[in-house]
Amino acid sequence: MNNAYFDFAEPKNEPVLNYAPGSAERKALQAAIAELKGSLRDIPMYINGQEVRSNDRKEIRPPHETAHLLGHFHASGEQHVHDAIAAALHAREKWAAMSWEHRAAIFLKAADLLAGKYRYRMNAATMLGQSKNAYQAEIDSACELIDFLRFNVHFLSNIYKEQPLSSAGMNNRMEYRALEGFVLAVTPFNFTAIGGNLPASAAMCGNVVVWKPANTQVYSASVFMEILIEAGLPHGVINLVYPPGAMIGDICFAHPEFAGVHFTGSTGVFQNIWKNIGENIARFRSYPRIVGETGGKDFVFVHPTANADEVVAGLARGAFEYQGQKCSAASRAYLPANLADEIKTKLVAEIATMKMGPVDDFTNFVNAVIDEKAFNSIARYIDGVKSSNGVAKILCGGNYDSTKGWFIEPTVIETTDPAYVTMCEEIFGPVLTIYTYETDAWVQTLDVLDKTSPYALTGAIFARDRHAIEYMTKALVNSAGNFYINDKPTGAVVGQQPFGGARASGTNDKAGSVLNLYRWLSPRTIKETLVPAVNYRYPFHQAD
Repeated sequence: MNNAYFDFAEPKNEPVLNYAPGSAERKALQAAIAELKGSLRDIPMYINGQEVRSNDRKEIRPPHETAHLLGHFHASGEQHVHDAIAAALHAREKWAAMSWEHRAAIFLKAADLLAGKYRYRMNAATMLGQSKNAYQAEIDSACELIDFLRFNVHFLSNIYKEQPLSSAGMNNRMEYRALEGFVLAVTPFNFTAIGGNLPASAAMCGNVVVWKPANTQVYSASVFMEILIEAGLPHGVINLVYPPGAMIGDICFAHPEFAGVHFTGSTGVFQNIWKNIGENIARFRSYPRIVGETGGKDFVFVHPTANADEVVAGLARGAFEYQGQKCSAASRAYLPANLADEIKTKLVAEIATMKMGPVDDFTNFVNAVIDEKAFNSIARYIDGVKSSNGVAKILCGGNYDSTKGWFIEPTVIETTDPAYVTMCEEIFGPVLTIYTYETDAWVQTLDVLDKTSPYALTGAIFARDRHAIEYMTKALVNSAGNFYINDKPTGAVVGQQPFGGARASGTNDKAGSVLNLYRWLSPRTIKETLVPAVNYRYPFHQAD
């Protein structure tokens, strides 16, 4: 019986723990890492709330310690995908009809479990499975995922309150229904928070979900599934499977009950998804929602009035935190000639202090890239510099080693060609390319920046001249969906900087904001006339 309106107040962002030497959280995290490393996890699929195993087991090894076996996950076949869809559709009617306050309670409980009981286990799983250091895991798999859950409950409660006007003699109201069918969530390796948010945000709106994480993120994804189950998520609402991407696409995009896809990954894959959906458009009960955040070739533009030390800090963090494996990572930088030498000298010196190694050693700033495929791809870009005939050179780094893990040194490339390949193409690794422009040509260089890349995800400018800041902000209006002034282009916080970009970077539906949730709702307008008319005639029909 619903006889009250419930309000979910705006939450505060989850505090970030610092894991300083001697702190309680440092000891707890180290213990969680040791516990996970000391056991072999056997990770099942979760279909209709049940653990499902197959005969196809895949190894999980830390990217920074490939000799160590963390466990196995059970890869999915076609029948598992069909079973996940069937389970979702079976759960749909009851889940969509559940009172909002009870759906909300499940995700709020999940947030509290993650903030407390599961915090160190989730962070440890992210560190080991995805090679993140303690701080990068904390801001991702703990704080950001907690924020997604709590803020989305608040945002959705506000949506439900939005109601139309009613004229005299009638009552108008708006219902916000779940989509008719199931949602496919396809999530990446690089952020555990994205892995959790994409299925959870759609489910929070009353939808049922088939969730396919990247194989390289299964380890932490399974922990989040354990949390959701403990929080009371009904069977079949979110079904976690591990099939090849092409397989799940072929099945889901041909299913008449396919209602939408929530995607984060590569631009090429997303464009192929869109194409496949378009080719099958006549099959679907409704036009599917297509929401995607894809690649980036994120920039830092330095104005001649910038503070060099601030730029160096922004580049060091923005380019090399989490080995540059953020879609928002600083990948290309434009330096004015009057500051270039100072910035390059200080940046190279700063990078020389960065320690690289496994995540167990908390003094390491840089860890390993995610897998062999990424390692080989990044290495090819670095090797290409050596045969570039002087167009580009390596200022620092440039070495890589796969003996113990997929380690690539933080690398800075300098080029004389603003259209050089590493200024244009997404590398997704610890590689920053610098181009120096003539000091008085900063306005023209903005146009070069804007036209160099097909992406428009994040970007940053550094300047002290307020007129220049205003000019650059306007000139680069379409160059980035998340724009930073005197800061690095990474580190968006839920509720503070809703994240997403346009052009080849995605649909810009802003995860971590109310905008994203609208995509998973289907409104119904209801008009009730209190005293209906009894004939068709209007006053103007009457004779004078």
